[in-house]
Amino acid sequence: MISQILWILESVLGFLGTILPLLLAIAFFTVLERKLFAGIQRRQGPNVIGVYGLLQARADGLKLLLKETIIPTSANSVRFVLAPRVLFSLRLVGWAVIPVGETRVFADVNLGVLYLFAVSALSVYGIIRAGWASNSKYAFLGSLRSAAQRVSYEVSIGFIRVTVLLCAGSLNLTDIVESQKSIWYAIPLLPSFLRFRVSAVAETNRHPFDLPEAEAELVSGYNVEYSGRGFALFFLGETGNRLLRCAIRTILFLGGWLPPRDIAPLNWIPGPFWFSFKVLLFVLWFVWIRAAYPRYRYDQLRRLGWKVLLPRSLGWLITTASILRAFDALA
Repeated sequence: MISQILWILESVLGFLGTILPLLLAIAFFTVLERKLFAGIQRRQGPNVIGVYGLLQARADGLKLLLKETIIPTSANSVRFVLAPRVLFSLRLVGWAVIPVGETRVFADVNLGVLYLFAVSALSVYGIIRAGWASNSKYAFLGSLRSAAQRVSYEVSIGFIRVTVLLCAGSLNLTDIVESQKSIWYAIPLLPSFLRFRVSAVAETNRHPFDLPEAEAELVSGYNVEYSGRGFALFFLGETGNRLLRCAIRTILFLGGWLPPRDIAPLNWIPGPFWFSFKVLLFVLWFVWIRAAYPRYRYDQLRRLGWKVLLPRSLGWLITTASILRAFDALA
């Protein structure tokens, strides 16, 4: 009995130790993005609430929590309310298998990559449910666009991940990081690394691939009818998904928490710092690409996914498998 209580307490503390830093990171990411975007556009950005506007995220969160939740009269109220909660929950549970340090992971499962595939696939249901339950043509078209876009680019990302799995020989995320002690996979698998970056931007509906949220066509996409807590959950879920994609790229291609091999004086720095620093670099790239590139047309987006990224990712997978097979035969 005592051992079960201790196990439950340990699980709760581990859950809180994963979720609370994530929520803080999401809050500060929104402020960082707005500050950097303002700097690129040569304006000030948030600078009133808190020192340098650092408490702006808290003010925005309180505003959304205190706002009235408006449910359209023609909407399916039960599914309308559940949709953002389902999507937000799926965004959080994906972090359960992300190792931020050698022993700092909530669930070190052997099929961590398949787990991430499943969570990513299930998140489409929350978007479809939100668009359908709103009973709005703009929300429904936005949800269909988002689902089609995610499925299209998830195929390319799947082939890219399989390429990394062939090199690592394991589905465990910790083992994938450990296999990069000699060299990060971003160097020998540079084409896959670059394609993963583009596919991740499209899968997160991020500019310049934010066609499901095109203001000129669909007003705001699948969440156009949401306000208050529902909109806040959608916003937090999408922001958490961007951070999750940055963390996955860090694990698959940049050695996770491992420091640079040739910089021995920096080996004393703890692994979670290196992990956070690498994720921050990808976050900055997300902000920069939003400011630097115009939005794609929808036909250009689909052509890029199916006619460019997909065949090249499949071709690079076959090439990598052939090279590994040849080395195994020589050995």
